[in-house]
Amino acid sequence: MKVSIKGVRGSIPTAGSETSYYGGNTACVTLLEDDWMIILDAGSGLQKVTLPQKPTNRIDILLTHLHFDHIQGLGFFGSLFDPSKEVHIWAPESSTQSLNSRLNRFLSPPFFPVMMRDLPCKLFLHDISKSSFQIGPFSIESKYVIHPGPTVGYRITGKNAVLAYIPDHEQALGLSGMIEDKKWISGFDIADKADLLLHDAQYTGYEYKEKIGWGHSSMEDAIKFAAVAEVKRLLFFHHDPSRTDEQLDIIFSKLKQKDFEFENFDFAREGTDIDLG
Repeated sequence: MKVSIKGVRGSIPTAGSETSYYGGNTACVTLLEDDWMIILDAGSGLQKVTLPQKPTNRIDILLTHLHFDHIQGLGFFGSLFDPSKEVHIWAPESSTQSLNSRLNRFLSPPFFPVMMRDLPCKLFLHDISKSSFQIGPFSIESKYVIHPGPTVGYRITGKNAVLAYIPDHEQALGLSGMIEDKKWISGFDIADKADLLLHDAQYTGYEYKEKIGWGHSSMEDAIKFAAVAEVKRLLFFHHDPSRTDEQLDIIFSKLKQKDFEFENFDFAREGTDIDLG
């Protein structure tokens, strides 16, 4: 399984010289196995996606939720305008509106000049919840996690590796931080013993004290979560848009000086390719 990181920021793209190393595009990751690709989230990083060299007519986009930073790349994704392409979009269901009606609010005037119904591709929309499904060689599980609005994390199993993807998550939202009992920890089943965990780490521990309930994790809590879930490797995701490369480097240096139970962590960087398994 080849993991390619196309966007790492949260909230809003932050292009510029001060964010050029870690990247300024919002959430988007691709997985490739046997020339079969799936795309995780459709932030502005979607513009960086290159389809497999082997021609394919089917494209699958798995959305964790419908906040703008996770869908803003959809209208600029060329395959949606290609009549030969079959595009499947998967996203958590709502108790009040279908996925079609919710995406239509974005892909329609005045927010976007093209109506979703006028897209020339063959478009299939899938409402999911606590679901298990197969896409090509990938076995996928989706489960709800703590974040405002219907939000899921994905556990994706390929031939020889498991990726856990939870880019927006506040697993420490409890009376006294993260719950001790594993079966009650939000997202635990997704991350359990994964080869790679991409996880929300927008705040420092100090910043998080003022952001409790906002739906995002501190870096320290992400490390604790990775330790409890016994993952092999953790990459911090959903970088704060106000954070420069230099600031991320300083934070990383300070974290490495602390005595954590889990040590194999780093900041996700746009443009990184990782071979799992």
